[in-house]
Amino acid sequence: METQNAAVLDKIAVLIPCYNEAKTIEKVVTDFRKALPEAVIYVYDNNSTDQTAEIAAKAGAVVRHEYQQGKGNVIRRMFREIDAECYVMADGDDTYPAEEVRKLTEPVLQKHVDMVIGDRLSSTYFSENKRHFHNFGNSIVRKSINFFFHSDIKDIMTGYRAFSFQFVKTFPVLSKGFEIETEMSIHAIDKNLLTENAVISYRDRPEGSESKLNTYSDGMKVLFTIAKLYKNYKPMQFFGGISFILLLISLIFFIPVFSAYLASGTVERFPTLIVCGFTMIASILSLFSGMILSCIIQKNRQDFEIALHHCSERYKHLQAKQRKAEEGGNAA
Repeated sequence: METQNAAVLDKIAVLIPCYNEAKTIEKVVTDFRKALPEAVIYVYDNNSTDQTAEIAAKAGAVVRHEYQQGKGNVIRRMFREIDAECYVMADGDDTYPAEEVRKLTEPVLQKHVDMVIGDRLSSTYFSENKRHFHNFGNSIVRKSINFFFHSDIKDIMTGYRAFSFQFVKTFPVLSKGFEIETEMSIHAIDKNLLTENAVISYRDRPEGSESKLNTYSDGMKVLFTIAKLYKNYKPMQFFGGISFILLLISLIFFIPVFSAYLASGTVERFPTLIVCGFTMIASILSLFSGMILSCIIQKNRQDFEIALHHCSERYKHLQAKQRKAEEGGNAA
């Protein structure tokens, strides 16, 4: 049941996806209500088997449900349903400090930043987090994305972020699970959206609270997501790299055959020559695939800029409706 009155456009919406966080959700909601008294706290329960939803409602949150399992599915629902000037995304496990939330919201509200990333890795993450493979995985993901996409994001996997209205309403959520943070980061880089890093402290989960992230299976999903998104967002580099490798293989095997032909006037290894020819054709096809897809990506970027313009117009319209509603309420 929703415990707060709905507005046309929330000033700040705190979005908390939850799955079995009964031990911590009351404190998380209370802390955010204290830190952001002007915000609406939304808790989206994702098929919890404990009392997460009931506890969150009693703590003063607006509780809604997403029945399709997975964090990405929950965030898709949140972004679709809620309109706000600034969105804050946090986890329900009490690992992110609500008292530092202004570091995230102020750049969005005052400087029109599209995404502010709560950077744990530059503060207490490696000392607080007792899961060493998580620490190693976070470092690998961060270095991979910053290398492949020429960016400087300090914490790719953090679940503590703030977004603008334009980011939320133009972000196509494709991931179903914990890969969603990686997808957000790459989307912002590719679409040239304004991002900032805000260093925040991190505390490990309290005793009795268990992480839903599987270090190995979810870690592999994230790495596959990076590879897939690199192919989708950087097709010229991806297929160009494959083309270069195939060209190199073709030349390495062709040079001895050609040298023997120059020496004897005959081709002694026809099978090798045939394979080299097919490998060269594959190299050319890969190169042209990258070129064609690169043109499509360029067109998609142009369409995105137009969609961003329409989103800005809708945002202004909602702001006007909100002011009108507030003036009507004050007059009454």
